[in-house]
This record gives sequence, structure tokens and C-alpha cells, in this order.
Amino acid sequence: MPASTQNPVHPPAHLAERIASWDASSLNRDLDTQGYALIENLLSEEMCADMVGIYEDDARFRRRVIMSRHGYGQGEYKYFAYPLPGLVASLRNALYPVLAETANRWNASLGIDTRYPATHAAFLKRCHEAGQCRPTALVLRYGPGDYNCLHQDIYGDCLFPLQVAVLLSQPGRDFTGGEFLLVTQRPRRQSWAEVVPLERGTAVIFPVHQRPVPGARGAVRANMRHGVSRIRSGDRHTLGIIFHDAT
Repeated sequence: MPASTQNPVHPPAHLAERIASWDASSLNRDLDTQGYALIENLLSEEMCADMVGIYEDDARFRRRVIMSRHGYGQGEYKYFAYPLPGLVASLRNALYPVLAETANRWNASLGIDTRYPATHAAFLKRCHEAGQCRPTALVLRYGPGDYNCLHQDIYGDCLFPLQVAVLLSQPGRDFTGGEFLLVTQRPRRQSWAEVVPLERGTAVIFPVHQRPVPGARGAVRANMRHGVSRIRSGDRHTLGIIFHDAT
């Protein structure tokens, strides 16, 4: 039996080092100009398969949500319970410092006073002091006809402005349809939508609720929403990494 199957929650030792070695200037350029950045092959096929397998283990999760019951779309997702699987915890800890610099720069450009500490542990302490103690990392599962309405993942006043989604299924093989959608609503202008191309193991970094865009007198706030188009066939799984906890 492969080691990844024996221990499906154990992160590879090199993951944090790989994330720390990313080209920050390229990452920031894409986030500033596109509103999102792609990280190809963040997770291997084995790691993706392990995460899909974890979805069936209810003991790993604190809550299951049937989307149609709440008007969120169709499909379902589960929020992980603490302690998080090793891979999920490793991703949150390793991704956060890279993105905190962008988050602080964005807030400064928008005149927002909030600044984020250098480590995820320090930021979680801030969340927990605000009464937000429930983990928000999740896995989403869609089948034929399922979709996710445009939304924002805000779980309390204490939030981190960037999040990450990793596609765990292969388009064209495991499912068809199910494109990741990102919509930007600019002040006093029409909104625009973008289909973000993803492959299995690819991560997309994108705003939780807003980002700075150029205005006539400097940066202005653009409202952001994301969703998933209708699945035509097969099953689609996604890992969501949200850095703030929920009330």
C-alpha cells in the first residue's frame, strides 16, 4: 500500500520550503492585475486522491452542509474539525506568511488600518480572542447538475482577505463543466466575470471579499465573489483553505 494511502493526512516535508520559494513579485503582479494567482501542481495526484478519500471519514469534520437547503446552490461540503489533517494545517501555516504581505499592502492602499501578523498562529490567536474558534478549511463535493452560487466566505469580523482553493479532481476525466468563476464588481461600473482555468492539484489564490483596483484618485475597493458553474458530468472535489476561523 502506498505511504500516502497509509497516512493520508501527512504533508510532505518539502511543502513549506517549496511555498516559501515562490516568486513573490510574480504572485503579487497576478493578484494586483487579475485578482487571482495560480500555483500549478501545488498538490500531487496522490495527495489529491488522499484528500478526496478523507471526505468519506466523517470523524475528520465538524459539519456537513447540503447547499440546496440554504439556497447556496447544489452540492455539499464539509468543514474540518480541529485538529486539522496534517496536510491542511501545513498548507495554512505555509501559505499564510506569503499572503500576509500582500494583504497588508492591499489594506494600506485602501486606507484600512488592519495589519496582519507574520505567522498564522498569531493571526488565529486574534481570531480566537474575537470569539472565532471553529476551523473553516473544507472540502466541497459536486455531482452532475450541481453548482455553487456566487458568494463570499466571511465568518466574522476578524477575517483574512485572501483564500486558496485547490482542485482535487481532473477536468475532462473526473468531471465536465464545473468551471471556477470569479466576479469583480467595481464602483460605478459594470461587473466582469472570469473563468479561471484549473487542473488537478492547481491552487487558485483569490480575495475573500474585496481588493484594490485603480481609480481616478488612487486605489478603490472592488467587491469580489466566487462560485462554480454547473457540473455536466462526473464528480468534482475541491479543498478550500480559509485562514480565519468562524464564530
